[in-house]
Order: sequence, then structure tokens, then C-alpha cells
Amino acid sequence: MSSLALVKRIVLAGVFALSMHAASAQTLPDDSAGRPAAPATGLNTDKVEVHEQQLLGEMRKLQGFITIPDTRAATLVQPDGRSWRDYRRGPLLWITAACVLGMLALLLVFYAVKGEIKIAGGRGTATLLRFGAFERFMHWLTAASWCILAISGLNVVAGRAVLLPLMGNDAFSLFSTWAKYSHNFLAFPFIAGIVLMFLVWLRHNIPNKIDVEWFKQGGGFIGNKHPPSEKFNGGQKVVFWIVVLGGGALTVTGLALMFPFYVTDITGMQLAQLAHGGVALLMIAAMLGHIYIGSVGMEGAFDAMKDGRVDLKWAREHHSLWAAKELAKSGDTSPHPAE
Repeated sequence: MSSLALVKRIVLAGVFALSMHAASAQTLPDDSAGRPAAPATGLNTDKVEVHEQQLLGEMRKLQGFITIPDTRAATLVQPDGRSWRDYRRGPLLWITAACVLGMLALLLVFYAVKGEIKIAGGRGTATLLRFGAFERFMHWLTAASWCILAISGLNVVAGRAVLLPLMGNDAFSLFSTWAKYSHNFLAFPFIAGIVLMFLVWLRHNIPNKIDVEWFKQGGGFIGNKHPPSEKFNGGQKVVFWIVVLGGGALTVTGLALMFPFYVTDITGMQLAQLAHGGVALLMIAAMLGHIYIGSVGMEGAFDAMKDGRVDLKWAREHHSLWAAKELAKSGDTSPHPAE
């Protein structure tokens, strides 16, 4: 072997040894638990361990690197999303049950104790115009869309836990698909109804001293005395503002969810959904009470939204101040025989 060949062999052997040493230096040794130890940082520490929960606690989001314009796609993991998911699968179901089933239970107890609030002496023969055609239209526009929105929204919260075991996968999937479409599209007539009611009925729903006295006397639900009230009593004014303010909150949060990332980021949308669901549950509870009074809870109340005319005796009992003003007017608003 020539001296030149011998030198080449020695150089190659040295290069190989150096490369193996570099590779072994980059391999992280395992600790006693089988987890890789963190690479050296130059700090005077014996050992640094990498724990998932510690990492997630230190960072609200785990970001990657992307080259596309949509930088939101760089979010690989959002730890807050786990808290949001756990809340939806746990506490939110109990809150839903408390609001809906709790209100239904209270109404059943109230009906068992109080029964239907009757018109004293029974129905009369004279009626009074309470709501015109346009007022009834905007009421039923809002009410009908709200009922479907409430049902489809409850399906988002509790459908998987309640309906899926009863309906099966195929039926529940079909129902949920149509519920989603109805929730998205019927939001717009609901918003329109809220705006119309606000514009038309605002002047009748300004709180005043008469409402304070109405509440002091229990609104006629305690005992047999009916306190005087205007076109809308104190309880109806509360319902009006629940619908207007709650509907406004549902509109803002709902549009943020319907058009994702146009208003806020993923964290904001998660908060919007929690607010949307919370306000909706409170409104559902309030509307169950409103539906009860307007149907089986009070004799003659449903007539106001059926054909717009109410029994004159009912009007004098429950809205005496309004009835007196209407009777003082001339024209079509004077009493008419019931048909």
C-alpha cells in the first residue's frame, strides 16, 4: 500500500468517527420514565422535562409556520378549546335542564295550585279591539321563528344526549341537518320581528309608577284583585324588554357565529357561543311563562293574538286604564258584540 493510499484511509476514518459523534450528541437521552429529556439550554440545571400540560399552560395557542395568506391556519392546537368543549358537554347540559325543565315544573305547580285565571262572571257579549292586523303579524312572525330557533338551538346543546338515543343515527342526522338550516335562515325573520316590535310597541313599554304598583299587588296572580294597568302591564313590559334586549344580544352573537372570523377569532367565537346559548336559555325560560299565560293560564288572553279582539270584561279586569281610554274614543274601537 502506498503512503498516499494510507493517508486517504486515515482521513476517511476520522471523518466517519466525527460524524458518528455528532449524531450521538444530537440524540436526546431518555429519563427514567421513558420520556425524552429536554435539550441542553446552557442553564445550570440537572434535568429539564417536557410535560404536555405544562406546555399548554404556558401557551394559549400552539402555532405552526405556514406560507399561505390565511395566518389563522397556523394555529395547530388551542388549549382553551378543550375547556370550551368540556363546558358544553357537562355544565351547559345541567344549566339547560335547570332552565327548561325547571320552568316547566314551576308552571305545572302554579297551574295545579291556581288553575286557569277566569274572567269574573264569565265571558260577556262585548269585545274591544286590542291588536290590529299588523301587530298580530309581527308578533306571530317573531313567535313562530323563535319557537323553531329555540328547538333547533336546544338540539345543538342537548340533542346528542337526549334525541340521538331515541331517534337513531340516521334520523338524528337528518333532523339535525334541517335544524341547522332552519336556525340559520329563520334568524333573519326573527331579527325583523324584534325590530318591528321595538318600533311599534316601545311607547307602550316605558316603565312607570303604575307598573311598580302592579308588581306590589302581585299582578293579579296573588289573590283575586287585578291592579290597574295600561295597554301592557308590568309583567308584559318585562317580557318586552327581555325579547328586545335578549334578541339583540342573540343577533350580535349569532351573526358572529354565522359569519366566522369576520368579526373575531376562534376564542371570540367560543365566547360568543357561550353567551349566545346562555341568553337563549334565559329567554326560553321567560317565553315558556309568557306562552303559559297567553294560552292555558288565563281565560281570554289568547283572543288578543287570535283575531285581535278581547272580551270587554277581560279588558276591564286586566288592563282597566287602557280599556277606559279605548272606550272614550269613537269609531271602530268602541265595544262590539262578540261573534
